[in-house]
Amino acid sequence: MFVGVATFPLVVTLAAVGFATALIPVTWPFAAVILWCLFLLGRVIGAVERSRFSALLGVELHDPVPPLRGPTLWRRFLERFRVGARWREIAYGLLMLPLGLFTALTALLVWCGSAALLLLPLYVSALPGEAARFGLFDVTLGPGAFFLASIGLVGLVLVAPWTTVGLARLDTWVARRLLSRPPRDDMAERVTELESSRVAAVDSAEAERRRIERDLHDGAQQRLVSLALGLGEARERLESDPTAGRQLVAEAHEEAKAALKDLRDLVRGIHPVILEDRGLDPALSAVVARSPVPVSLQVDVDPRPAPAIESTAYFVVSEALTNVARHSQATAAQVTILRAGDRLVIEVRDDGVGGADPDKGTGLSGLRNRVVAHGGTMHVVSPAGGPTTLLVEMPCAS
Repeated sequence: MFVGVATFPLVVTLAAVGFATALIPVTWPFAAVILWCLFLLGRVIGAVERSRFSALLGVELHDPVPPLRGPTLWRRFLERFRVGARWREIAYGLLMLPLGLFTALTALLVWCGSAALLLLPLYVSALPGEAARFGLFDVTLGPGAFFLASIGLVGLVLVAPWTTVGLARLDTWVARRLLSRPPRDDMAERVTELESSRVAAVDSAEAERRRIERDLHDGAQQRLVSLALGLGEARERLESDPTAGRQLVAEAHEEAKAALKDLRDLVRGIHPVILEDRGLDPALSAVVARSPVPVSLQVDVDPRPAPAIESTAYFVVSEALTNVARHSQATAAQVTILRAGDRLVIEVRDDGVGGADPDKGTGLSGLRNRVVAHGGTMHVVSPAGGPTTLLVEMPCAS
């Protein structure tokens, strides 16, 4: 009610002055300013009321107003007139006063009336004529006063509380209709999020497939081809030139060991065995040990998360430390992985030059796709000059 007392005259004044001056061409600039203030007031009303419902009733009202997309200031101004959610915020500013008066006076009536009836036997003798007059009948100190006191007790215990709850639900119903998105919009948004997650998962899998194919082609496959050629030449040389043949065999042996190392590195990149056997801490300790930048590691994820989440966390940290080594010019980095309830929180921080952007490659976009595919979020804070902080949250119910 008190908020409505402030919003009602402001909305009425701005609307009346704005639309009245809009009828006169010479005052159109003034009308535009007034109407812009009207829409701004509607946004303030909506934000304040959504915050009030969240704080006092635990009711989350999702902002239904889409962002402005017009390329110019004038186009964005005109765009406001076409958005129904903005008009509903203004309408709510008008409705708050009558609705607030109704709910406040009704609540006061049932609470104060019930309290007055309950205490009637205590003060009825002090009233004029030692009687309480209810229009059609008078009540004096006696059975009638105690009967009304029992009604007042019922009112205080049952009627007044449930009336207050009903008024709050009425207030919430009106706010949901005017200040929040309809339920079907929430469902549509959830479907969109799931579709985005599915696309991100497919893109991430396809990128991983291409990486494995590229690593096989450029690494192990080339070494195996070289190994085959070397063994073929050694076989021809062993009879005519045993010394040269043995040298070729020795070179082929080294090439075979190099190919095995490439295959081990590739398998480790797909899913390291130590991660499956011993968990994140030992697996990441090996990654940290190989990092050219000094890294401090803190892992506290007991109990262990699901294998898919654990694997994603491993690759997030591995790729992040690779970016630190290649691009950040950092002298130190810190990795923290904690489990908070059913959420796994990963933070990778370095003291480098900053400027990391997931939209500009450096492997961060692929990491974001991995995280989003598991229903998580990833944020990168990397101002120019540093430091850079990568923060990831994922659901980790085992």
